[in-house]
Amino acid sequence: MLFILYLCMWSVPGSHGQSLTTTTTSQTFVTSGEDNGQCTTCQFRQQSKLMRLHSIKSQILSILRLEQAPNISRDTVKLLLPKAPPLQELLDQYVQNGGVSEDEEQDSSETIITMATESQAITQGEGMPKCCMFSLSPKILPDSILKAQLWIYLRPAEEPTTVFIQISRMKVPSEGNSRSRIPSQKIDVNAQTNSWQHIDMKQLLQSWLKQPEMNFGIEIKAFDANGNDLAVTSAESGEEGLQPFLEVKISDTAKRSRRDTGLDCDEHSTESRCCRYPLTVDFEDFGWDWIIAPKRYKANYCSGECVQKYPHSHIVNKANPRGSVGPCCTPTKMSPINMLYFNDREQIIYGKIPSMVVDLCGCS
Repeated sequence: MLFILYLCMWSVPGSHGQSLTTTTTSQTFVTSGEDNGQCTTCQFRQQSKLMRLHSIKSQILSILRLEQAPNISRDTVKLLLPKAPPLQELLDQYVQNGGVSEDEEQDSSETIITMATESQAITQGEGMPKCCMFSLSPKILPDSILKAQLWIYLRPAEEPTTVFIQISRMKVPSEGNSRSRIPSQKIDVNAQTNSWQHIDMKQLLQSWLKQPEMNFGIEIKAFDANGNDLAVTSAESGEEGLQPFLEVKISDTAKRSRRDTGLDCDEHSTESRCCRYPLTVDFEDFGWDWIIAPKRYKANYCSGECVQKYPHSHIVNKANPRGSVGPCCTPTKMSPINMLYFNDREQIIYGKIPSMVVDLCGCS
């Protein structure tokens, strides 16, 4: 049996126009018997699968500009993950699919969720609030904001009442009045009813982005008729996951190309030609609890033989010694998946991760 092994380089688009290069392996087999050929093909298919899993891990970290996976445990995720309507809707979608992300048509937007933190020291003085600051992702640009909402959780009132939600923008104390009011919102609530409320923050967020040096955070109050503040602004015992957060929806101009058809095989196939095989990636197997959803997704991989079309093609290879020995079985079309995850600053991001699903395999 003649066994020829060679390396093939293929690139997938990364973030901000970067190109991520992944090394895949292809091989050509000439066997003296059908059984030996099938056995060797199965071994190579397993190798291709393992290399695909490794490349996915590297690709995700590179696209997200992470040197290593965020060190966020499952218990920490439970504490940090807001128990809020927009997130519950997203998680419910994944639950309905059994935790697996399907390759569906996606809209041209991305959602970034930022948890509230304590205000900067410059605003800390007598009677100054500790909440809330929001660390804004560099992906958010003033003109890209489609929607920006501040989500606030209200404790239950003792009786039916009207609640006035007041948001104050913090300023440098030396400017005199350290707060400037943003128009308040009035809502009616029932007795003993917990609720999430959202306030439009698009105008203030755009102002912060244009003048980031003026972002000293905001003060959040929600007074009932008796003057009680019902707003949850810190994680007291029993109130974990109820802190305020910003939900920002930004435009994404990335375009999806039309899916073509190609040769598809299953794990029991005896096909030796270049083919696309099914592969489900399980992030829990990686130990990546920082990826909230999907826990699994259908990635697929390429494997198989690429027979050279022309008998004298070796002459071309000699003329180009820096090239590969022959064509490689590689992805020729890929598509993104939607992912909900924590970044290394413990911000929650919901958006598209490009080139995560192999749609088509071919020889190149």
